[in-house]
Amino acid sequence: MKTDMTARQETESGARQGGQVPKGQTGRRRNEVAVEMAIRYGLLAMLAGMIVLFAILEPFFISTRNVFIILQSVSIVALLALGVTATLVVGGFDLSIGAVAAMALMASSYVMVIWEGSTALAVVFCLFLGALVGFLNGVLIVKARIPDLLATLGMMFLLIGLQLIPTGGRSIATGMTLSDGVTAEGRFAEAFLALGRMRLFDVIPLPVVFMAVLGVALWFFLEKTRWGRVMYAIGGNEKAARLAGANVERYKIAAYMISGVYAAIGGILLAARVGRGDVSSGNSLLLDAVAAALIGFAVLGLRRPNAFGTVIGALFVGTLLNGLTMLNAPYYTQDFIKGVVLVLALVFTFGLRAGRR
Repeated sequence: MKTDMTARQETESGARQGGQVPKGQTGRRRNEVAVEMAIRYGLLAMLAGMIVLFAILEPFFISTRNVFIILQSVSIVALLALGVTATLVVGGFDLSIGAVAAMALMASSYVMVIWEGSTALAVVFCLFLGALVGFLNGVLIVKARIPDLLATLGMMFLLIGLQLIPTGGRSIATGMTLSDGVTAEGRFAEAFLALGRMRLFDVIPLPVVFMAVLGVALWFFLEKTRWGRVMYAIGGNEKAARLAGANVERYKIAAYMISGVYAAIGGILLAARVGRGDVSSGNSLLLDAVAAALIGFAVLGLRRPNAFGTVIGALFVGTLLNGLTMLNAPYYTQDFIKGVVLVLALVFTFGLRAGRR
């Protein structure tokens, strides 16, 4: 006499041989496919739906002019977010990017207006400062064994205070009076201002080109080179990567230097756009950049930091803010809405996948 389990096994075997699948298994398979599709394409579907909604409510939203306004506003945030992505890849996190961008903004303005330096000097000086700050962050983390959040938080406060000292807490502008009563005679060079204001073919803002080129460069470095794969290995399992022979400390320092340089480039472009060293211009960059980098985890269900997802995340945030602004949404609701969107994006990535287990 056959047991119930043996009979059930024969029934399932017969169903498979006859090309039939039990209804329960079919429904479960369909649910799994639906969840997988939601994980992979949910964020992109949200972005598309948001664009359609804003276009219906405000037709000017999808005009060519507004599209490039969005891209230009996104470009600097995306550069900072790409820097954060480089540190996330190695299992770290950089909270100093906003301060580095603000420092580069003030430093480039100081070189141009007070030192009366050239565009090349301003750019090289700021890139050097960004790399130096990244190097110091890396050393504090890998040599002094300070947790990355604490090390970069301390660096953030240090830079916020340091950038205000040379000018006594004042913004830098052409014709400003210095603390000794002397009037600054330097001015922003046209070549420098072109970095933030020039449009290729009178259509594409130059910062958008920088965003695209540097985004592709970081994507290629992380996804297609041996060094990028080693960085992912360090972020996945640092101990295993160390046992495999990877110089973990060197790679981590390099990741923070990449972050510092990308943040410095963002600060340079911001200074070139506004044409002054505004002490408050970089205040909101940190949160938007972090949001873009984290939203990037949800793009195509990768569940890991990646350059492509980060740029899409920045575009998502920029599109949302532009649409809300065009619809005259109160400014004090925008951070709340960004938070809601970030939570939903992470639910698509982690919550739905966890529910399948």
